[in-house]
Amino acid sequence: MFELTGQQIVFYAFSFMLIASALMVITVRNPVRAALFLVLAFFSAAAIWLLLEAEFLAITLVLVYVGAVMVLFLFVVMMLDINTAPLQEGFTRYLPLGLAVAVIIVFELSLVLGPENFGLDKIAAPIAHAADYSNTKAIGLILYTDYVYPFEIASVILLVAIIAAIALTFRRRKGTKSQKPEEQVAVRREDRVRIVKMKAEKR
Repeated sequence: MFELTGQQIVFYAFSFMLIASALMVITVRNPVRAALFLVLAFFSAAAIWLLLEAEFLAITLVLVYVGAVMVLFLFVVMMLDINTAPLQEGFTRYLPLGLAVAVIIVFELSLVLGPENFGLDKIAAPIAHAADYSNTKAIGLILYTDYVYPFEIASVILLVAIIAAIALTFRRRKGTKSQKPEEQVAVRREDRVRIVKMKAEKR
């Protein structure tokens, strides 16, 4: 009789929660609920990473995606008045195509991730470390020693992308109006208001 350990039960529980929440993201018709289910999916993935002793990646996933990106998504979705009727019509219209693509993806993944390629007999389980083991320190040592040049190249590419985005934002375009805050702050009454004296007229 196959018996599951406590760690395996936790893994399967969070995996089921991750798959269920991911399905709810694409099936619910309320954008706010879809964003909340995506938050649940991120938390479930972070819990699975904790089981692999990757606490740095888990807390990064929670802080960056849940704490920043998803808050932005929720803010935009709740601020915009989105008409869900066209979304519901599009979901029903493209449902057969989506199911066909999903079946193909599952079939391809089963060929690659089958038991003949993955398993404890093919890939050993992660080695359990002591309580004072720091995953953050291990990632930092590898990142700044063996992969320091790819890390620096990726940093330069991201910096160039940020500068390009800022340059495109501040680019002057014809036919567009822009505000100048420094002129608005320094405005005076004499520059904007003109008092005209007129004689009263009687009908």
